[in-house]
Amino acid sequence: MKENLSGTLAIDLGNTNTVLAFQDQKDINTILVEIPNITSSPGVIPSAVWYEEPSKILKIGVSALKMRDRSNSDMYFHSNFKRLIGNPIEKINQKNILNPKECGEKFFKFLWANIPKQYEIKRLVLTAPIDTYKGYREWLVTLCGKVYVDEIALVDEPTAASLGINVPFGSKIMTLDIGGSTIDMNIVKIEGGEGKSGPIAELLKFRGNDVSSISKQKIRCAEIISKSGSKIGGKDIDQWIVDFFLPDNKYAINLLKAEEIKCKLSSSAIKYEDKYPTKFSTEEYQEKEFFLSRKIFEKIIIENNFINHLNSLLKDLLNEARGKYCTVDDLSAIILVGGGTQIPLIKEWITKKIPEIQIKSPPPIESIALGALAMTPGVKIKDILNKGLSIRLLNKREKTHFWHPIFCKGQTWPTDNPFKLILQASKINQKIFEIVIGETKKEREYDVIFDNGLPKLAEVQSEEEIIKWDKKPLQILLKDNCNIGEDNLILFFKISKKADLIVNCFDMKDEFLGEYNLGNIY
Repeated sequence: MKENLSGTLAIDLGNTNTVLAFQDQKDINTILVEIPNITSSPGVIPSAVWYEEPSKILKIGVSALKMRDRSNSDMYFHSNFKRLIGNPIEKINQKNILNPKECGEKFFKFLWANIPKQYEIKRLVLTAPIDTYKGYREWLVTLCGKVYVDEIALVDEPTAASLGINVPFGSKIMTLDIGGSTIDMNIVKIEGGEGKSGPIAELLKFRGNDVSSISKQKIRCAEIISKSGSKIGGKDIDQWIVDFFLPDNKYAINLLKAEEIKCKLSSSAIKYEDKYPTKFSTEEYQEKEFFLSRKIFEKIIIENNFINHLNSLLKDLLNEARGKYCTVDDLSAIILVGGGTQIPLIKEWITKKIPEIQIKSPPPIESIALGALAMTPGVKIKDILNKGLSIRLLNKREKTHFWHPIFCKGQTWPTDNPFKLILQASKINQKIFEIVIGETKKEREYDVIFDNGLPKLAEVQSEEEIIKWDKKPLQILLKDNCNIGEDNLILFFKISKKADLIVNCFDMKDEFLGEYNLGNIY
């Protein structure tokens, strides 16, 4: 009997393959999840759907791939749908009975329903492309409303890919992703560095509640500097291998065999001249043995202009980056993602083209999912403020008090960075500063007016009301008298793991005046 595990599941929905990775809450190691008749290898699911009308037959992954040569496959077989979700530019296959969003939803729901029962999922982490992030996120938010799990977080793909290779926050990196049907090159700047907050996952759901619209824990995406790409990939290389031996190939099974020998010849242990056998189906499914070496394999790639194509894409990428004042010298690393980047000829090509930058090659297919897991342990200790916190200050010109926000409703706590506030004296020879804290009402009250008997919302809505805490205000005593208009006191506010509002006080000479607990926020 398999041991039940409880923890976080990461799903990296890819255009060619989708990856499932799980991390138990008591273990630092990750598990690539296997699902019979769905995964092609541990944790790897072909991003394919077979959906028939009117029978409602639904298959995904390996089972869907096996159906692609059936009749009406142009209607019932769906692939390459991920890149079309949230992308208003590319045209979709009009013959498919499902549009990309519908296809993605059926794929996701069927996958979720078939996760082995031994995995108790406390948190789900999803990945999103940054080039179509807005539209893709909207689709995910709708989808997540139908998934029953307490916490759902979202991370962007380039940041997730960079986490497993120790790239410093704030770095500019280039990613080369050669998947089954696409090539994607981009240069991005990872969030953070230079005193800025590092990358953070966005919470879509917390404690079972949808927080996608109110949470201030918004995803801090990598910034796209330049990008290029094309609809060429590993499947085309498979086709070229078959065509080299069988120009009139009629059998899809040969493409799978070509993929197998391609993966074998991509191993670093393979000698350049050695030939390896593979059997292709010929007339009436009779098999014939052929021999392929790494030398011949690379010849096939070169003769089909794949390297020339990569040169063109790289040239476009670097030219666009230069237009934004980013050169090769600004890159911290080049990250190889996708199975196609494991081909030795491809690695040699990028190494020769940009020799001065370190090439990083994490596990090519699962690297983004594993990075997403690494990016989200902190999410579980974050809570969401359901009310804002403010400090009462004096407006010297109008001689009235007002509330200045410290933390806003929807922000996460405990806080990563304190909120800094500098106070000035409001009267001559002031030595005592009184810290008065207030909180907003949980719900904003909206004014309703009636026009000809019909209720309407007023054009100008009332501000959120601030309610003063009933706790005794903190009084801070300074050693020296203060003059009006001079900076006198520096405050650093934070919210602790126990939900206490803490303030650290310093004078303008950086002398520490004490740490005080102003009270619990709940």
